[in-house]
Amino acid sequence: MSYNIDLSGRVALVTGASSGLGEQFARTLAKAGAGVVLAARRIERLKTLRAEIEGDGGDAHVVELDVTDTDSIKAAIAHAETEMGTIDILVNNSGVSRTQKLIDVAPDDFDFVMNTNTRGAFFVAQEVGKRMIARSRGAAPGTFIGGRIVNVASMAGLRVLGQIGVYAMSKAAVIHMTRAMALEWGRYGINVNALCPGYIDTEINHRHWQTEAGRKLVDMLPRKRVGKPQDLDVVLMMLCANESRFVNGAVISADDGYGV
Repeated sequence: MSYNIDLSGRVALVTGASSGLGEQFARTLAKAGAGVVLAARRIERLKTLRAEIEGDGGDAHVVELDVTDTDSIKAAIAHAETEMGTIDILVNNSGVSRTQKLIDVAPDDFDFVMNTNTRGAFFVAQEVGKRMIARSRGAAPGTFIGGRIVNVASMAGLRVLGQIGVYAMSKAAVIHMTRAMALEWGRYGINVNALCPGYIDTEINHRHWQTEAGRKLVDMLPRKRVGKPQDLDVVLMMLCANESRFVNGAVISADDGYGV
């Protein structure tokens, strides 16, 4: 038996789309037929990705977005809907981290992580959620057949890891935020779920896996391997699918068993 998830006619906004998981998520959604809005601060990287998606027959648009700036969030989402139409899917992916012991965390370090991972994620989801709720209530044009919000958290939000304590705190907040949004917004046909990746090899951390510390970490993992961004595709697609209407408030780990 085969199963095909078709997102034709749907518009997806992906934050942090200029690299890593966000880039992979955008490609995957476009291949499934969604019109994809690529959002990040690095516009030139987004333009390159847009050209590649369009070269593969997909539809993509670029918007500049700084999730730490609420004016930027509102402007980017308004611009996205003007260019592509109302947003049906949000992949709330922007995130940053710093590696340091808790006793070494300065206020600027704390704010750097929390402002992006928690505050930024909240206000992006809030702005999209407001528009989805308005459509559901019939106060905005367009036919609303349900919204999907996927908040990208982390296994670190479920299991504290050494020297990234503030990052773990920020992602734990995203998980609880997801549940709160699912509770409040489910009545409007909006499904809000959290995806918690494990260790994934991206351009940001690729060199780390070749170091002594990186190899020691890999040896601690259940199957002694790190994942690839495409290993998350199946979970992402399930959460974004029109058919996932009964999945709301879920927190799904994709960590190769590390959190067991």
